[in-house]
Amino acid sequence: MDPVQLKLKVFTGNAHPALAREICAELKVPLGKAYVGRFPDGEVRLQILENVRGADVFVIQPTCNPVNDNLMELLVMLDALRRASADRITAVIPYYGYARQDRKDRPRVPISSKLVADLLTSAGTNRVLALDLHAGQIQGFFNIPVDHLYATPVTVRYFRRLKLKDPVVVSPDPGGVERARAFAKRLTAPLAIIDKRREDANVVEMFNVVGEVEGKTCLIVDDMVDTAGTLAKSAQALKEKGAAKVYACCSHGVFANNAIERICAAPLEQVVTTNSIPLSPAAEQCGKIKVLSVGKLLAEAIRSIHEETSVSRLFI
Repeated sequence: MDPVQLKLKVFTGNAHPALAREICAELKVPLGKAYVGRFPDGEVRLQILENVRGADVFVIQPTCNPVNDNLMELLVMLDALRRASADRITAVIPYYGYARQDRKDRPRVPISSKLVADLLTSAGTNRVLALDLHAGQIQGFFNIPVDHLYATPVTVRYFRRLKLKDPVVVSPDPGGVERARAFAKRLTAPLAIIDKRREDANVVEMFNVVGEVEGKTCLIVDDMVDTAGTLAKSAQALKEKGAAKVYACCSHGVFANNAIERICAAPLEQVVTTNSIPLSPAAEQCGKIKVLSVGKLLAEAIRSIHEETSVSRLFI
């Protein structure tokens, strides 16, 4: 048997077992055996059901809805693996919850993403593999190695196949310009920006479209779609400026509250997301939503980390 397979072990909680199984299929390793249940009062009850002593262990767990439950499952599993003498533990977090509070942008607010980083480190993780963090500086909140992947190679490949007519990549806000510019460069397309003002969390007032979009196919690029309020208003603003068609793409399809209804009602041709988190039944039934897999991308990153080879090759 391949010695790499003997040492590499992959575990998951209840957040997204389908993605974990897909990654294991790519790696050609079995999914690790663990019991992840609940005590009668709702506390996480966990036991690792196989030997992990001296193993290189990867725990796949996006901290998506229900965020607190999935985060606690991840922390408890990391603690169990550390106490079981795993040689190295990597937390694979396709979606990093609590990432939106990454700075003190108003008085008396927490920096939740830093708190979660401290919890993960204290629980026993030796390194983190993340996908499209909401803010790049979150990497600096960890005092352990962080490999930060982007879903861009997967999504760009899809839109190249679509061969959009006169495409323009659009950032839905000035803060996302760097992400949109990188996407536009790969598609060899111009860039536009939507100027907006956020009055409160999930409440957005649209202002202006900066860039030429009339008669063109616009592609809104963002890291996540939560309530889809920004996305719907961005699509409407682009259509009012004369855009022929509007597509959207994100790494994380959170789709909370009335997001699906907003997407269905908005002038959007298609919303492309990844399977970094499991979709709700409503999202799966929405004809406008297309899901791309990041299983192979994450599997390749896990293989590179395990074999101590470069992860940066996956950014191409």
